[in-house]
Amino acid sequence: MGAVFVHVSDIHFGQEKGERIHIHADVKQQLILDAKEVISSIAGGRANGILATGDIAHSGTRAEYEEAGIWLDELAKSIGVEIHQVQMIPGNHDLDRSKLSFSGSQILDHIRAGGTDEYEAILNNPTDRAALFARFEDYGRFSFGYNCPLNNEGGFASEMKIELAPGRSIRFIRFNSSLLCHGGEKDECPELMIGARQFTIPRENGVENVVLCHHPLNWYKDREQVREYIRSRARVFISGHEHNPKVSVDNVEEGRDVLMLAAGATAPFKSDDTYTFTYNIIEFDWDEEIDGLCVTIHPRAWNPARTSFESDEKRLGGKHPKFRLQSPSFRNAAELSKSTKSELVFEENVSNSPSLDSSPDNVIENQSNNKEKYLLDSNGYETARLKFFRDLFETERLRILVELEALPSGSNDPITQGLERKFFDMLIRNGKLAIVERLIDKLIEERNGG
Repeated sequence: MGAVFVHVSDIHFGQEKGERIHIHADVKQQLILDAKEVISSIAGGRANGILATGDIAHSGTRAEYEEAGIWLDELAKSIGVEIHQVQMIPGNHDLDRSKLSFSGSQILDHIRAGGTDEYEAILNNPTDRAALFARFEDYGRFSFGYNCPLNNEGGFASEMKIELAPGRSIRFIRFNSSLLCHGGEKDECPELMIGARQFTIPRENGVENVVLCHHPLNWYKDREQVREYIRSRARVFISGHEHNPKVSVDNVEEGRDVLMLAAGATAPFKSDDTYTFTYNIIEFDWDEEIDGLCVTIHPRAWNPARTSFESDEKRLGGKHPKFRLQSPSFRNAAELSKSTKSELVFEENVSNSPSLDSSPDNVIENQSNNKEKYLLDSNGYETARLKFFRDLFETERLRILVELEALPSGSNDPITQGLERKFFDMLIRNGKLAIVERLIDKLIEERNGG
C-alpha cells in the first residue's frame, strides 16, 4: 500500500457573500463526507494526509485561517489522519495586501521592472525581505503550526518524506510562488519569479521530489530555468490557481518522466460549466515492475443536479487515471531490503537557506536530534504544537512560556516565532506535554467565555 492524500486547492475561505455563504458551507461539508467514503474504499479509511496548494484564505486574515483550521480538522478526522498531517503552500490570496508598506510597494515595482538579478538583490537584504513577507503574517503563523513554515529567506522548504518501499521514498518540496504578487498579475505578461534559491531543489538517490507550487510554470519570468530544474529533479509538479484541472506526463528523456498536475478550485466563487467545485485524491506508490513512481488520481467534481461530489471522468483523463513514471532516482538507489513496511517521516528541513528566521535561534533540529523528534511526534507533540501556534494568540503563547518558566531570566531578546518554537520544544523534552495541552485548552476556553 502506498501513500494516499486528499488534495484541495483554492478554497478561498472568506470570499463568500449572501447566499454563497450557505452554499459553500454545504459544499465543504459534502467534500468531507465524500472524501471519507472514497478513502474507505481505496485505503481502508485511513489516508496519509492532506495537500493544500494555495489560496486557503481569500484575504490572508487570521479570521479566515481560523475557519480554515476548523474545516481542515474535520476533514483530517474523516479520513483517519492526525490533524497536523497537512502539507500546504501559500497562494496569491494568502497574503494580506493591507499590510504592504510603501517601501514594499516600491520593492515590488523595482523587481517587476527588472528581473532575476534584482530579485536576488532584494532577497539578500533582510529589511527588504521583511517588507515583502509582512503580508504573510497570518498565513505564516497558520502554516508554522502545521510544520510548513515559510522560508523567510526566499528558498524552498521541505519537512515531510514518505517511504513507499524500502529505499524508495517521495519528498514534498514547497515553493512560495506568491511573494511578488500584487493583485494585477497576468499569465500572458509574466511578472512573478521563483528564483534560484527555490528551484535548485535537491537530488537524492531513492527519493523522488513532489513539488507543490500555487502558480503553474507559465506565470514566471524565470519559467525556463524553473522548468529545467523541475524536469530534471522532480517527478511530480502540482499547482493550483487557474481553477482548471489538467494533467500531463512529459517524457523528458529515456528513463525520465515528469507529471504535471494542475488542480481545479475546491471552492470557486460560483460553479458553472467552466469552473466547478473539484478536489482530488492522489495515491503515490512504488511501481516494482519498472522501479518507478506510480501516481493514481481519483478526480472528484460537483454534480449540481445531485448536489454532491462524484467521480470526474472528463477533466483528468478518466475515472481513476494512473500514471507510471520512469524514475531515475529509484533506479539509482541501493538494493531493496526484505522489509516492505511504508512509513511517514518528518525530516530535517533540507532547504538551501534557513527557514523560519535567520537568527541563530533557528529551531530546525540537527541530525543528532532527529530520533528524539520522532519520539515527540508519536506522543502527541505535533498536535500540541499545531494548537499552540495556530489556535493561540501571541500573548497567550507567551503566558504559557512564562507560567512554565521556559523563558530565560534576564533575556531582552525579541521573542521571535523561532524562539517560541525552541522554548516550546524544551518544555516537551522536559516532560511537560500534558501540562502544555491543559493550558492550551484552558486559554481557549477562557477566551470563548467558558
